[in-house]
Formats: sequence, C-alpha cells, structure tokens
Amino acid sequence: MSENKPEPKKEKVRIFMLGGLDEDGKNMMCVEVDGKIFIIEAGLKFPDAKESLGIEYIIQDFSYLIEHKNDIAGIIITHGHDDVMGALPHLLKQIKADIYTSPLAAKEITRMLKKEKISGIRVNIVKRHDQKRIAKRKVLFFPITHAYPGAFGVAISTTQGYVVYSGEFIEDYSNLDDNYRGNITIGAKLGKEGVLVLMQESKGAERAGHTSPNHRVTKNFDQILDLNHDTRIFVSVYTQSVYRIQEIINCCIAHNRKLVLYTKELQERVNGLKQIGFKIPDHILASVADIDKIKDVVVLISGQGRPLFTLMSNIANNEVDNIDIRPEDLIVIATPIIPGVEKVFKNMENDIYKRGGRLQILDKNILSMHPSREDLKMMIFLTRPKYYIPVKGEYRMLCANAVIAEEMGIPPENIIILDNGQVAEFDDKKLVSTKMEMQLHDTLIDGKENWDMAGVVLKDREILSTDGVMILAIGIDAKTKKIINGPDVQSRGLIYLKDSEYITSDVAKIMEETICENVKNKSYDNLETRQEIRDKVAKYLFKQTAKRPMVLPVILEINQ
Repeated sequence: MSENKPEPKKEKVRIFMLGGLDEDGKNMMCVEVDGKIFIIEAGLKFPDAKESLGIEYIIQDFSYLIEHKNDIAGIIITHGHDDVMGALPHLLKQIKADIYTSPLAAKEITRMLKKEKISGIRVNIVKRHDQKRIAKRKVLFFPITHAYPGAFGVAISTTQGYVVYSGEFIEDYSNLDDNYRGNITIGAKLGKEGVLVLMQESKGAERAGHTSPNHRVTKNFDQILDLNHDTRIFVSVYTQSVYRIQEIINCCIAHNRKLVLYTKELQERVNGLKQIGFKIPDHILASVADIDKIKDVVVLISGQGRPLFTLMSNIANNEVDNIDIRPEDLIVIATPIIPGVEKVFKNMENDIYKRGGRLQILDKNILSMHPSREDLKMMIFLTRPKYYIPVKGEYRMLCANAVIAEEMGIPPENIIILDNGQVAEFDDKKLVSTKMEMQLHDTLIDGKENWDMAGVVLKDREILSTDGVMILAIGIDAKTKKIINGPDVQSRGLIYLKDSEYITSDVAKIMEETICENVKNKSYDNLETRQEIRDKVAKYLFKQTAKRPMVLPVILEINQ
C-alpha cells in the first residue's frame, strides 16, 4: 500500500529593500520567508558634498527590523566594503542577530564590534563553497570575483524556488587566486533546481561588454614604474579596494621597488591579508622614516572617501610631519571618484598643481569591479529566474538592468523595479503584490550618533549657511518685569549692521513693545513671549531683506 507524501508547506516570500534603490550606497536587501527575515548587507552612503552640512554618512531606517527583531534569521554580509557593512554597528546596537560573512570581512567586523563595545553577536565565517542551515533553512553561498577577497553570492531556498542575490561579481577567467576565483557553474545548478527570483546589482548595467579585463591597473602602474625609475611615487587607494592594493604591491615586488605602507589602517589591512596567503617580501618593505631617504620609494596611502583626498592635499602642501614633497615627486590617484567626494578631490588637484606638483590619475580608463551588461546576461542565462529584481544603483541604472533582463527573454511583467520600502510578495510561485508598506526616512549620522533623524538640526544648519542668524538680548527685572538693560541686537551672515541701523533699531523696538504689551496685559510668559518676538521679527526681516534667518530672542530675568 503506497503512502501519500505530505504536500510541502506553502511558504509566503516577501522581498523588500531598506536602502540601495535609486541611490549609490546604503544597501540593504531583506528576504522574508515564512515570517523569518534574512538581511543581506547593511551599508552606508556618503552625502552629496553640497548637502552634507556636517553629516558624515547616511544609513537606513531600521524601524521595521526593530519592530520584527525576534523574526530576524541572520545578517549576511557578502564582502567588506562600507556600502555593504558600514551601518552594521548602528543596526546591531538595536537588534541582536548572527552574522555570516567571509574570513577577511569577519576580521573587520569583529574589530568594529570591539571598537563600538557591542557584545553578544556571533560572527560566522562563510567558506567559498559553503552551505548552511539558517533558521532551519538551506542557504547556499557561492564564490564570485570582486574587489574584496572571499566575496560571495547567496541563494536562499524556499518551497517556491531559490531567491538568489548574485553579489557584486565580474567574470574574470584569468585570475587563478582562489580568494578571487568565481564559480559560475553554481548558477547553472541553481537554474536547474529552480530560481524564483534573481536579484542583480545595476551599477555597471549601462556599460557594454564584460568588465574584465578592464578592471585591472597592473599594466598602467607597471608603465608608471618603468617611466619613473628614480622618482618617489605617492599612490592613493581606498583601504577597502583590496584587489587594487594587491595589484600595486605586486607591481612593486616585480620591479623591486621599495614600498612604504603609510597609514595604520593600510598596515592592518595587509596584515589581515597574510591570513589568506598574501605576503610581501621583507626586503621590499620600508618604514615611514625612510620616505625622505629613498629616491625611488613607492608610498602607498590609503583611506576612505573625503578624508583620503584631504590627506593627499595635506601631503601636497607639506602639511604632514614625515613627508617633504619635492618638485620631481609623482602623485598617482588609483581611486575612483565616488559620489560625495568630488569637491574635495578637485581641491586636492588644485593644491597639487599650485605647488608645481605632478599628478597622474590611474583610474581614468579603469572599470570598477561591478558587472557590465554581458556579465549580467551570463548570470540570467545560467540561473533562468522566473522573476528578476534589479538592485543597487540610481534609477536609470535599475532601468538599464531591467532592459537587459527583457532582452534575455524575461517577460516585462516579471521584471520588478522597486522603491525602498516597497514589498514584492510571492505566493505559489506568483507575484501577488508590490505594495508600498514602509515610509522610510534616511538616518543622518553626525559624528558617532544619530542626533537628528527628523532633519531639524540639518534644517537649522541650512538656514544658518544661507540666511544667517540674528540674536536679540534684553534684561528685565525678575519681579516687576521692567526693562533694565538692552535690547542688544547682533547678526551674522544677514546684514551689514553699519548700513542697516534702521533694521536693528526696528527689531529692538519690536522686542521692547512685545514685552511691555504682554506685561501690561498680564499675559507675560518668558517662553511664549520669546516665541512671539521670534515670529514678529522673522516677518519683519523677510519683508525688509527677503531672507529668513534664524532668530534667537533672549530674555534675561535678573534679581536686583
């Protein structure tokens, strides 16, 4: 007698992003299967230079995750870049969840947690062909080639098929280092078993062809070394561009050029690379103290974003203690100009040229290690997904990615371009809803903390920077409420006082009259009176100057 096999339980799949759509950075994808939430990445983004107003970086709105913190299965970090894991400390201060990541990224995350004094978090190391059970669910990790060693894509199994995120990958068939070697055959295996949704990044979707081999700087840097035998060379590189750091170091080894690892974070990064088998011969390395002694030394300078280019400006202007720039020195920029750093980069260029320095931009014709059109097509061809979701990138990039999917035969109705907070829901292998369920607000980080989520502080800074401030101070008797000194009127960034005495006189009169009137009517209250003065003065100033400065009335009640 044959037994009927029980039908597999129907699982509802929900996919949404808390960041990374129609923007560069702040990436966070969430896959919710049967109520359990798998978080893929937790990155930050840098503000636009014109709009930063003191904000260091921007992270996601975690409200939904905090509300459902008991349902979080784990946090998957595919590699160790800021746009992928920079927001982790802020997230982990509010929720507790296991992390799954590669060996080098695990080391960085452990250091980050220690620095922020965050405890109770288990960091699980993912090997390059790994399979784990997370929240009793099979999760596959497959190796990809990216600018960071050990990077991977991820496939989460569901009864409707796999939900796959391909990772930030390129197809590079000539790189045999196992830390960077991808394995595209896993894509075919997933396609055979059934892929419900494929998510792919969009940053390179507007570029034709494959990214490789145009991501390498080795040929260009070799040429620089050949043409500058007896020249000191100062090279800027992002600390997280590990592939490029290794390329530059290998060039120095091949040319037998002395190398100085200038920054502490770069020294720590290279020490971390020893764990994955990358070592520098001792005779190549020199110390910072040797920079002015060796005529053909290569000085590798690392950092991230704006601080890196500020440091390069300081070096060009001889504003650091251990480097004395000479006219024959060559400064090489081996870093792409990411959004938010353009102004600082131009200032650095100006500083270098003003001092008669030599500058060469290595990155001009080098592609970033993100998939171009043919790379994206290959992954679609192998996995054969039923639905396709473009992720990571500005809106035009998402659209370009969607066009690629359509060219590969995916029906337009199965290609889903989402907004941050919009939820794609799947039931019985069909898309049943794309509701906007979350109204998200960027979290602005000023210093180490989120001081202002609503934007009030930022608005104040904007007013101060555009319309200035006016401060009005007056002293009154605490008992009788009679004016005993003042008013004193000061302004900054609004008017030139000597040419506008009538304005300060009128503003002082408004302040006196408002206080006297409220005292006479027995309605005087310090806080309410100050608010009334603020409103009246603001209206008067707008009528006179067409500006809306910040008005700060101060009423001092003095006990005589």
